[in-house]
Amino acid sequence: MVVVFWTLVIFATASCLFMAWSLGANSNSPPFAPAIGANAVSTMRAAFLVGILAAAGAIAQGGAISETVGADLINGVAITPLAATTGLLVAASFMAFGVYSGYPVPAAFATTGAMVGVGLSLGGDPAFETYRRIGTFWLLVPPTSGGLAFLTATLLRRDDVPETVTIPLLAAVVAGILANVRLGVIPHPDRAQGSVAEAVARVVGGPSVLGVELVAVLVSLLFAGVAFRVIRRRTQASVEKGIRTFLLVLGSVVAFSSGGSQVGLATGPLENLYGVELGLPGIALLGVGATGILAGAWMGAPRLLQATSQEYAQLGVRRSIAALVPGFVIAQIAIALGIPISFNNIIISGVIGGGLAAGTAGISRRKIGMTIGFWLLTLGTSIGIGFGLYRLLSAVFGIQ
Repeated sequence: MVVVFWTLVIFATASCLFMAWSLGANSNSPPFAPAIGANAVSTMRAAFLVGILAAAGAIAQGGAISETVGADLINGVAITPLAATTGLLVAASFMAFGVYSGYPVPAAFATTGAMVGVGLSLGGDPAFETYRRIGTFWLLVPPTSGGLAFLTATLLRRDDVPETVTIPLLAAVVAGILANVRLGVIPHPDRAQGSVAEAVARVVGGPSVLGVELVAVLVSLLFAGVAFRVIRRRTQASVEKGIRTFLLVLGSVVAFSSGGSQVGLATGPLENLYGVELGLPGIALLGVGATGILAGAWMGAPRLLQATSQEYAQLGVRRSIAALVPGFVIAQIAIALGIPISFNNIIISGVIGGGLAAGTAGISRRKIGMTIGFWLLTLGTSIGIGFGLYRLLSAVFGIQ
């Protein structure tokens, strides 16, 4: 039995690495594509930065979503090594199918469905409250991302507000949010992750109003003020240089957020195996996922970056900014709530919203309908395949 157990550990870890590799090669590339299209950074340097930033985000922010995928999708049972391996194989197969077929397979839908399927096959009970939270968030993503992109694109298109104001203003908003981003490396008395603003507030002390620390608000405003001043100076010297600088910074924070929101899809199924059965700290599992994401970004991202940068170049830098700002905001909200998300869902919705501000979404209704239909098909099919494949493998090998 010991040999069988460690064999499953090896296979489960390999499946996690393969899934993380797929995410690194595919899901973390869009943030830097606009910067490449605007000639702010070369393709190879962007691929290098994507790998580093996404891996850092995976380690610093991946814990919450990893726990949701590994422990909160099914009640009454713990995910066994065979079940984890089965779920990851199903999810990774869907990802591979999407890459080779060109269909938009959302990793969050495939992984969530696969883990629900194997969990039900284990004899677990549906976690309806978790499904309600995740389903509600998923339904809100398109209108929220599209709406924020529409407002951002509308602001950037206003003739009465110069870009020396609008671009620095967006940079200030991003920086203010960045001060409140939850990071695993910052301790917090009530949860696993804390933010820079919260940490400074605890050290300095001071009053709070309606549960909000005033010092944390001041730190957020300080971050926003510094970002506004730096980007405003750049845009005043040259609007195009200022925009390219903001695109590079925005791409960096979105890539970081992408790693934090996506790694849990690869590591979540192994939460029980690594944390309970092997007794390893959470950082060890996140390190495995971060390694896979880093390798995927460095090995697979350059080709995808080159292709997507051409698409973003056709969109234009302002519409690209309008699509990425909501991506950052929504990804951080999802991380804070521990909800697995599809980055493609966010970006596509943002592109549509930004296009509507210009009078056309740039995407046909038929294509939108096909995309949504395929997302739903992915979710339902992954549940069925995960359920059936686990039953088959457990019967063949006679293990759980």
